Amino acid sequence: MDGGFFGLLRKRLASRMERPMLRVPGSPAVTYRDMDERSARAAGWLASQGVDIGDRVVAQLPKSVESVALYLGALRLGAVYVPLNTAYTEAEVGWFVSDADPAAVVRDAAALTAGLERAEPLTGLAGRRDDDLAALVYTSGTTGRPKGAMLTHGNLASNALALNEAWAFQPDDVLLHTLPIFHVHGLMVALHTAMLSACEMIFLERFDAGEVLAWLPEATVMMGVPTYYSRLMALDGFDAAACSRVRLLVSGSAPMTAELHRAVAERTGREVLERYGMSEALMITSNPYNGPRVAGTVGPALPGIEVRVCDDDGSPVSGRAGMVQVRGPNVGPGYWRRPDATSDTRTPDGWFVSGDVGRLDADGRLTLEGRAGDMIISGGFNVYPSEIEQVLDAHPAVTESAVVGLAHPDLGEAVAAFVVAEPGADDDLDRLVPDLAGTLGDVARFKHPKRIVLVDGLPRNAMGKVLKAELRTRYADLFA
Repeated sequence: MDGGFFGLLRKRLASRMERPMLRVPGSPAVTYRDMDERSARAAGWLASQGVDIGDRVVAQLPKSVESVALYLGALRLGAVYVPLNTAYTEAEVGWFVSDADPAAVVRDAAALTAGLERAEPLTGLAGRRDDDLAALVYTSGTTGRPKGAMLTHGNLASNALALNEAWAFQPDDVLLHTLPIFHVHGLMVALHTAMLSACEMIFLERFDAGEVLAWLPEATVMMGVPTYYSRLMALDGFDAAACSRVRLLVSGSAPMTAELHRAVAERTGREVLERYGMSEALMITSNPYNGPRVAGTVGPALPGIEVRVCDDDGSPVSGRAGMVQVRGPNVGPGYWRRPDATSDTRTPDGWFVSGDVGRLDADGRLTLEGRAGDMIISGGFNVYPSEIEQVLDAHPAVTESAVVGLAHPDLGEAVAAFVVAEPGADDDLDRLVPDLAGTLGDVARFKHPKRIVLVDGLPRNAMGKVLKAELRTRYADLFA
């Protein structure tokens, strides 16, 4: 790829530049030619700020047409894009800036817009190879300091091409884009996959269930996190009629319960397609577009990617839980300026150790059990939280649950379950805890929660992942 990932996009879009790209409510439509010109101005503006090939560009910006142009302009210039969550505080941004050591930090949306209007366009493309760095995506930081996952132009290209084909994207698709673009899901899955087909995107600044429902009849594809679908399910209008044009609903970034998966299918007639990915390796597996989508699983490996599950001594296993390992062109080269962390996540034979626990069935379909750090060792026995969560979540009075291990004077760790009740279940709360305990009859006794705690909600990060570390801290003395 002479021009890196941006060069690939230009080739795919060459004959489709007049097609609409972004439809922002209340604004004129942005065509692919418009975006190409804006990205050239963004590249010129960055160059005028002293940004050169290989320099980092840190961006903490609201979702907008200009922020997309800045991202594409950075790729065009050959710079390394570093998106930051818009919720990060000044102190957190300061840490990221010191770690990324950027040539430019862009946080003022108005200054960006003014800069693009004045800038001389940079119409050429920087020469970039597959192994040249394209982006740094900082991990969520649910435990410890975040690490900068390095992604190359080859990583971006291989994954976008694989998803575009696996999910059958076509030029006449309309993607309802409601995700943030500081994360790989919204930026490098949704945006890239759609751009390769030059299809249109309804570009909403944020997820609002009512607004999404209003736009859904015009969409053919929607991507989201499980929380999006649970909020849509709370609206009476989320049904087959609203999804009449929709051919694909995708969910990721956090596990979707089997109950929510089935409920969406029953209500809309559309089975959600779940997939599995992470900042360090983009998308890894996907349930099939054509074929059975099994609730609670994330499907087999995408074409060109290998997945295996290994036990503690590194031996591959099948049909039982172990560490998920990945190999393929999607896997980034490691962590920014952290050779120790990089080596800790690589096996001697070159596989990336994901940190996730899962199991593969005979057909190569992956089911995730949770993060390795979430595994509970209670009285010397291993307990995987997802097994307990699936049982609790199946109860009709439960919205969702989270299971963690907490310090226990006798067992070392004891299983604790935190449960959010369904709206309207308030009258039955006194009976709910013993009733939930009774549903675990088919689960070994050592796995049963020693305490079930009813809570109003579970702590989450910006992408909807439950922050189990926060639960462990908050309830550290539960068994004291």
